[in-house]
Amino acid sequence: MRIPVAGVTVGVGGLTYANYKLNAMASKSSDLLSSISDGVKSAFGTVTDGLSKFDVELQVPKFLADIFSTNSRSSTPSSNQIESDKPRFIKKDDPSDPSGNGLKLPSIVVIGSQSSGKSSVLEAIVGHEFLPKPIELTLIHTPKSKEEYGEFPQLGLGKIHDFSHIQQTLRDLNLAVPESECVSNKPIELRIYSSNVPDLTLIDLPGYIQISNKNQPGTLKDKIVELCEQYIKEPNIILAVCAADVDLANSEALKAGRKVDPLGLRTLGVITKMDLVEPEIGAAILRNTDYPLHLGYIGVVCKPPASIKNKKNITSALIRHEDQFFRSNYVYSQRGIQVGIGTLRKKLMEVLEEGMAKSLFSIVGAVQKELEESRYQFKVQYNDRRITAESYVAETIDSIKHNFKNFAHSFGKPQVRHEVRSMLEQKVMDLCAELYWTDNKIVDLPKVSIDELYWKYKLDMSSAALTKSGIGRTSTQLVVGVLMANMEKIALMEPLNNHPEISSKLLSLSNEILRNKFHTTSDQVENCVKPYKHEVECSEQEWAEGLKRTISLLEKELESCNKALQNIKDTIGKKKLRAAIKYVIDAEREAKRAQAHARDSESDIVVDNGNDASTNTKSQSVIINHIMEDNVSDRHRLHFNPKVIEKALEAIFLRDRSMILKYRLAALKSRQCKSPENKQYCPEAFLNMVAEKLTYTAVMFIQVELLNEFFFQFPREVDNLLVYGMNKNQILSFAKENPKIRKHLELQEKKWKLEEVMEKLNYISRDANGWLGSAN
Repeated sequence: MRIPVAGVTVGVGGLTYANYKLNAMASKSSDLLSSISDGVKSAFGTVTDGLSKFDVELQVPKFLADIFSTNSRSSTPSSNQIESDKPRFIKKDDPSDPSGNGLKLPSIVVIGSQSSGKSSVLEAIVGHEFLPKPIELTLIHTPKSKEEYGEFPQLGLGKIHDFSHIQQTLRDLNLAVPESECVSNKPIELRIYSSNVPDLTLIDLPGYIQISNKNQPGTLKDKIVELCEQYIKEPNIILAVCAADVDLANSEALKAGRKVDPLGLRTLGVITKMDLVEPEIGAAILRNTDYPLHLGYIGVVCKPPASIKNKKNITSALIRHEDQFFRSNYVYSQRGIQVGIGTLRKKLMEVLEEGMAKSLFSIVGAVQKELEESRYQFKVQYNDRRITAESYVAETIDSIKHNFKNFAHSFGKPQVRHEVRSMLEQKVMDLCAELYWTDNKIVDLPKVSIDELYWKYKLDMSSAALTKSGIGRTSTQLVVGVLMANMEKIALMEPLNNHPEISSKLLSLSNEILRNKFHTTSDQVENCVKPYKHEVECSEQEWAEGLKRTISLLEKELESCNKALQNIKDTIGKKKLRAAIKYVIDAEREAKRAQAHARDSESDIVVDNGNDASTNTKSQSVIINHIMEDNVSDRHRLHFNPKVIEKALEAIFLRDRSMILKYRLAALKSRQCKSPENKQYCPEAFLNMVAEKLTYTAVMFIQVELLNEFFFQFPREVDNLLVYGMNKNQILSFAKENPKIRKHLELQEKKWKLEEVMEKLNYISRDANGWLGSAN
């Protein structure tokens, strides 16, 4: 969100002005002070919370968050109340920032030549001695406290009551600047809290020098000039310090001020060492005629009496001594001549508060413009529709539950039965292919006797392989996989796709629920299908339905084989494929003849049942090796690479599989397979009927033990996570994860806060007009 520079300074400028006027009027009327102070501070107590939340383009200093720190008040003065008396203009942004995004609050910049008495002026205002430069000195008037102390915000040393310690710290900081830098561009920040100082922000810069001595770097002069030029830019007020015993025509401070302030509108001259010149000469300087400045000149002595005993605070003694000096010379009492530290203090506060007041009224217009723009955007984009983070969370919960409910309705017992049946039917096809379709005796199956033990054994073995294949675990795992896959789809749907962390937690919760029910469900299914491992009864209806499903299944398998074979023909070409198949078949025959010849040449071969299986396996291996070796030798002649040979072998397999499927379909459709008593002649139908019984039993317990529990628990886990598991801040962070909602909330909050700020600004503006009128 963007707020213009003037908009961000609303609280700063307004409260600064208010704070100045409150302190100024405190001496006039305690009742008026109390009423206005309470009104202003309470009025702005709620504004800072909104402003501090805004992400603005410029860097907001810490004091902006402290502007409205007086939310609670007590009947007796406390440390919190003392802190509330801090000035509302502690710090400006870097004056050297060329972007112009800094806060446009003026500070008083003190410049002057070395030995012009610049430090003495500051010490007279503060009441203590300080040495180093540059220093950003913030004076905080604390009328409710007699405590007097200083703070270094950058160092975090806390309250320092011993001002000699402050002086030593400043000296150490000054010495820490490397010689190569001569002077530091970053001023030392010091805050002084006292009931004896006015609310002012003063920046004391190094004094101008004419010639560098041998102990100073040659670049020191230029760096001091450059540093001073950075700080005396608009809107800062220039306090040009000049010694009375030096001709103003030679003043480096006035010369620098004239460059950036040709009309002298924001330059105030301070003439020091007034006791070193004749009263008539000093009065002539202060009449502001030779080198006129809009703010004029103020003469000071800044020289405490030698007999002063209390060195800790010299202000009172200095003012008395200074008043005595100026009163002893009647020329300084003439109209238009300003003298004394007290007059300087008052003048500085008047100049500063006038600049603050002007800034305040210009800020009102800027904030009003920004508010109108926010209202317009909120109307156009969202039709003035208000939302909250809580309402978005509620909508998200409803959306998740709605998507989950739709999935639950679409994945019931029929869908589970379809998934489990498809898995078991594939097992049936694999068993038939392994035990029946590759058996060379399959062509004699319809002709054998019903009591043939070979085929009875085959049927019992295939049935056992199906029923004892771990139906409980495999079927449960299959359903769990389907559930998790659909939960992942829900996690990618609106609005969860904007909340990856919550989506991950919901998936973890889903997995946890299913994992807790997995073993119970699989054990229940396994126990219930156990009777089918020993005997499977079949009614006429079950057989007819199984036979029908089997015929349909084999027809689909036949169609798949034909498509795969056609795809190979299209890829390689019929002619080339036919040649490759012929080549493979010829190679197989040649390999068989070679194998038969090798077997006949061995006179000590003993053939038995066990050796026959080994011989068959060896024969197949010899055939394949012969094909590949012959293919390698004749590759150039026949142009067959290994890939083509592989496709040819695959085409032969598919062709043979299609033939056996056609043969088995004809058998299943014959009268022989109409009765379950002839199940050994129709193993495909029998195994399909067994698979259907297993499917029905498994689905029944999966539905009860797994699905119902999952569909019941998941919505409650969603409530626990999104309703009861997040605090207010987490709810707000969750809502702002959605870019659209974040934009809506930020614009809405911006509009609200600007309206609140505008209301408070109007309040301060009315009071500011009254204060200015009373001051005038």
